[in-house]
This record gives sequence, structure tokens and C-alpha cells, in this order.
Amino acid sequence: MKITALTTYLVEPRWLFLKIDTDTGPSGWGEPIVEGRAHTVRAAIEEMEDYLIGTDPLRIEDTWQVLTKGGFYRGGPILSSAISGIDQALWDIYGKHVGLPVHQLLGGRVRDRIRTYSWIGGDHPDDVAAQAELRRDQGFTAVKMNASGRLTAHPSVRELDEIVERVAAVSDVMGRSGGVAVDFHGRLSIAAARQLAQLLEPFQPMFIEEPVVPELGAALGSIVAGTVTPIATGERLYSRWDFRPVLEAGVGVVQPDLSHAGGISESRRIAAQAETYGAHIAPHCPLGPIAFAACLQLDFATPNFLIQETSLGIHYNVGADLTSYLVDPDAFRLRDGAIPVWEKPGLGVDIDETAVAQAALRGHRWRSPTWRTDDGALAEW
Repeated sequence: MKITALTTYLVEPRWLFLKIDTDTGPSGWGEPIVEGRAHTVRAAIEEMEDYLIGTDPLRIEDTWQVLTKGGFYRGGPILSSAISGIDQALWDIYGKHVGLPVHQLLGGRVRDRIRTYSWIGGDHPDDVAAQAELRRDQGFTAVKMNASGRLTAHPSVRELDEIVERVAAVSDVMGRSGGVAVDFHGRLSIAAARQLAQLLEPFQPMFIEEPVVPELGAALGSIVAGTVTPIATGERLYSRWDFRPVLEAGVGVVQPDLSHAGGISESRRIAAQAETYGAHIAPHCPLGPIAFAACLQLDFATPNFLIQETSLGIHYNVGADLTSYLVDPDAFRLRDGAIPVWEKPGLGVDIDETAVAQAALRGHRWRSPTWRTDDGALAEW
């Protein structure tokens, strides 16, 4: 069996799908994307195509090694995301070829269901509380919220109070048996991160996510040491080498994105690495159905899995949602806040190729927004 073609599809709301065809076997699907840089990732895949055409799709590890280490210049979000989508598609092909779900190829499942959480939006405590109620009514037992909008480097007392009020409102809705994760998107200074971690302790968040930008990762140890709340990070880290210092800093939850951090192959290794530090894995996934399916396959087979993010109904999903390109929209149906184990081969989802092809005719040019503070300075989005 040989790879014969790689085809990419830019589809709304902000995704890039990849289909890999073979001469005598099944096709596989992946989701290689850097949000806001989809066209750049697409170009990287076209360059990698020169090597991939004619190779054996079942030699997944050899392909991963060549694509990641065969060039003099390595790493970074663009190259690792292109490789991530290719890796997902190859695992999909492998599973379909042998008639097994990917989690079986990873050693078999260690759990029967995957607990998931969804995003909530809203600027006012009443708004986030209403969004949390909606998610709870949809069957979610946990949610994640942006703690704030635009922030100055050193938030005012009023800004701090507003963050606390928002988290308090959502915590009241979810209750003691629910879960609330608080995401700062790297918007805090080191000092503000320490301050807010302590202010939020009474609400016992599941975790505080990305309190500072990855460039300030060396400060994570001091943030971890200053709070009893687990610190999470990793959506902007792209290899096990990137994750080593944050694990050494003591983070409790790592969040590799399977469309950024080397696909299923590397994220599996990151999860095992995290286990040696006593940390859990909660894969980042505000993306489409292929990325989400890849995460679920990894989650089923990973002992130190914690919880899985889903983009269902997220505010970014304008023009299409998580189930828009699936033959069976019920594939991701929740039962008691979780998704039961799948036994379909490969990644376990059937992509509606007609819907994908039609959406690709429209394409997209989604870009990250540019935020500024009141004085005109650039703010972290």
C-alpha cells in the first residue's frame, strides 16, 4: 500500500482538513491547522507531499521521524501542525486497514467513557451564569471560561473584582459536583497571575489555564508554588521537549493540542512523560471533528487522562459547528457528561466528503483579532 495523494480543504469556521488517499487501501483524514494561519500550514503540507507520495502509510513512526527531523530547520507551530494532521490521517488509515479503532492500536482502552467540557462566553456575571446553565442543561458536567476580556499588565482592583465575580457566578451554577476551569489565555503578568491564583482559590477551580504566555514559562514554578489550584498549560507547546520544563515546574495538567503537538504519536509520548511527573493530560481542542476524534482515541488509551475539551457551540464556530461535516451528527452525543467508547475503525468518525467539498469552495480567511488596551497598546488576545 502506498500514499497516492494528499488533498487539503479550507472549511468554515476556521479549520483545515486533510485527506490522504492510498492505492490499495482506505483513505484517512486529519486536521492540520494553526488558527489564523491555515494557508501557511497548507503550504507546508504541499512541501511535505514531495516525500510522502509513494511511501507506505503504515510506517507511521518512520514518517513522523522523517518529517520532524529530516530537515535542517525543525519545529515550530507551522511545521508541527502540518505533521500533526498527517499523523492523524495515517493512524486513521492504519485503523481502517486492520479494522480496529485507534485506541486499540495504542494498547487498548483503559476507560469506557470520556468526560468532556465545553466553553462558555459572556462579559457579565449574569451572562456567564446563563451560559453555564445552558451547558449544564446540554449535559455537560464541566465548563471552561475566559476569566476576563482585555487586561492591562497589572489589573486594577476593579478588574480583579470582576474576574472573581464571574468565576463565582459560574461556580454557583455548576455546584460542588461540577467543574469550572478558568482560562487566562496568557493575559496576565507574573505578579498578577500569583495574585489571581490566590483570589480564586475559594472557588476551587479544576485548573487555571495558561496564566502567562509560553515565553514566561520559566516563571510557572513560582506560580505553582503560590497556589493549591492546579496550573494547566500546553496549547502553545509543540513537542515533548517543550513540555519538559513546564512539567519540571510542577504544573498539574498538560494540554497538548493533537493538531499542533505532533499528532497522536507525539501527544501519546507527552502523556507518558507527564505521568512520570504525576501530571494529568487534558488535550486542548477548540477545533473540528477530526481533531476531536483523534483526541478521544488517545484519551481512551491514556491512564493519566483528566478531561477533554470540545468546541461544540463555541463562539468561534460561525458558519459551521463540530458536527457539520459528519455523516452521523450523533457521533459526539453526550451521556451523563461523557462520550461512551467507540468501536468503529480508525478515528471512528465518517466525514461527509460532499459537505466538505462544498464548504471548501467558500473557504475562509479567519484571523485572530487584534486587541488593544485603552491607551492604544497591544493586548494579549
